[in-house]
Amino acid sequence: MHTFLFTDLVGFTALTAERGDEHAAETALAFYARVRALLADHGADEVKTIGDAMMLRCDDAAQGVRLALRIVRAMDVPPALPPVRVGVHSGPAVSRDGDWYGTTVNVAARLCSAAGGGEVLVSEATREASARLPRVSLGERRLHWLKNVSRPIAAHVAKEHACRLSMMEVAV
Repeated sequence: MHTFLFTDLVGFTALTAERGDEHAAETALAFYARVRALLADHGADEVKTIGDAMMLRCDDAAQGVRLALRIVRAMDVPPALPPVRVGVHSGPAVSRDGDWYGTTVNVAARLCSAAGGGEVLVSEATREASARLPRVSLGERRLHWLKNVSRPIAAHVAKEHACRLSMMEVAV
């Protein structure tokens, strides 16, 4: 089983029109650099980039969800970048010539398109494959009718919770 993440900068087309091609290219490259710096910590591989989007793959679903949340958080580090949206889906896929193919890949890409800015949309299949995720909450299960996908896909919005210290820990 594989877990695929698709990421996309929100508003990139408008940014390009407003600030120009050079600025847009620099923004995309800065985004790629921030994401690439996180991959090794999560056992993830970069599959490819296209414009302002990235396709990533993890062997472990829980690591994929954690990576997706870290990617969203990484956009707030100065200099701030546009918000990112991430779709995460797990299942079988076929590798050919360094790329990946199959329904699992297509669903992950479509979930990315359905996510809002700063949002991580995690499929039910990924939730089941990731078991317990400490400090991560998954919102209400919702069905998404995705473009060119014949059946609705159940997914949750993932959110990361900051670690809170108890009064005893603060006093020590």
